[in-house]
Amino acid sequence: MLLAVGAGALACVLAVLPYRSFDLDRFFAPKELAFHAAALIAGLAALATARRLSFSRADLALVAWLFLSAISALFATNHWLAYRAFTVSVSGAVIFWSARAAASAGFAKALARVLALVVVIGAITALAQAYGVKMEFAALNRAPGGTFGNRNFMAHLTAAGVPLILWCIAAARGKSGALFWTASLAACAAALVLSRTRAAWLALAVSAVLAGVVAMRGPALFENTAVRRRMTFALAAVAAGVVLALALPNSLDWRSDSPYLDSVKGVVDFREGSGRGRLAQYANSVKMVAAHPLLGVGPGNWPVIYPAFAPSNDPSLAETTGMAANPWPSSDWVGALSERGVAAFLALVAFVVLLLGSALKTRYDSARSPDERLAAITGGGVVLIAAIAGGFDAVLLLPTPSIVVWAAAGALLTAGAERRAVSPSATRRLLLGATFATFTLAACVFSERRIQAMRLYEVGTSASIESALSKDPGSYRIQMRAADYFLARGRCEKARAHALMARDLFPYSPAPRRVLAQCKSSMTR
Repeated sequence: MLLAVGAGALACVLAVLPYRSFDLDRFFAPKELAFHAAALIAGLAALATARRLSFSRADLALVAWLFLSAISALFATNHWLAYRAFTVSVSGAVIFWSARAAASAGFAKALARVLALVVVIGAITALAQAYGVKMEFAALNRAPGGTFGNRNFMAHLTAAGVPLILWCIAAARGKSGALFWTASLAACAAALVLSRTRAAWLALAVSAVLAGVVAMRGPALFENTAVRRRMTFALAAVAAGVVLALALPNSLDWRSDSPYLDSVKGVVDFREGSGRGRLAQYANSVKMVAAHPLLGVGPGNWPVIYPAFAPSNDPSLAETTGMAANPWPSSDWVGALSERGVAAFLALVAFVVLLLGSALKTRYDSARSPDERLAAITGGGVVLIAAIAGGFDAVLLLPTPSIVVWAAAGALLTAGAERRAVSPSATRRLLLGATFATFTLAACVFSERRIQAMRLYEVGTSASIESALSKDPGSYRIQMRAADYFLARGRCEKARAHALMARDLFPYSPAPRRVLAQCKSSMTR
């Protein structure tokens, strides 16, 4: 379980494809494949060793979230996107439970260190891009995103990983280990400054204040004074990372003369710019909720339905296509509410609140050891930062932060009081394992086929485009490429077929209607 989750998290950070026509998806597809593969291996290992399945209130809330999401997916407009988004949720839950099983086997500290190291590696890829290291697969227009493809994605993960790095500093066995993690913290601080990601900054600031209050009161968190000195050096390392990021010349091409100051000023500015755009997007997404309160529009279907509720001048719509510019809303919470309905949203809120409540309960439990109390604050801090950043950006909708955050929560947070327990027979365990393996293996296969479709699409011939569609028939981009390809060659019968399929995937997109109208016009001449 430890190896599966650790290797999966590292692959989620580093995996990138060279197919630039697919922009963000060339980052997401391989990361999703790694995410599902890790969940498959870790989940089967956890299930094989489990003789008794125990469920706390948090577990039951997570099960409710998954169940309601599955029902929502059945009624989605675009079932390809619904399945893709739902599998990310399932794999995240499996990683959470697998990490808990690993912690029960005594691997909590090892897993926390592996996750912290993964976060540091991700931040280093962003620093490398920021300081001029040529990275063939990195996205140049969203630097410094490194292997994430977007500076915001990198910053969200790095921010959520800060509590893990602080825990590693405190728990280091010797001076060399503490020095390594302190230097790593400085690197992450520099990467966060260079990212100019206000959601990550705000999440860290709020969490730091709350963590300070929680840490100062209650039973001791550290067994010796040496750890306190380490925390002082850690704060100095953060300051050094910030200063170096501001002082050292970099290769980033910001439009402003004072980009970092502008970002600080704009942290809570919702009157203009991206803040104003978010408010408009949230307001239109609430209209979606009002129209689909019970089950939402379906997992992953926010970009499919959003254009029907947004005015033509909405900043969330791309001017050239009339479709949503991003495949997710600018908030995990708005996404959960609009895509999966009110009941599923409340289940997710309950899950996060119960995790944070468990962290607080453990922190103030005098019967617990200082190590356990510190682990609880660390796990709670990871979840809290992700939850706050997720209020302003897509965080846990994505595979890389999902595997790190849910693995950290499972490893470091206690399960809570048992509410229900099941002791399945060997036959039932085998049946459950086979069902889970089939579902998750299918997710891996779809991710792999999506990657093959990208490769074939890049070739550009009619045969390769048709082959790409045989691999990934749910790709709107490839369906429209095929429609336009055949329309340009006067083969309206084939162009119309692909346009109709594209319209079924995204009913409110104007591009399929344009192809259908041109085909109809040519047939009436």
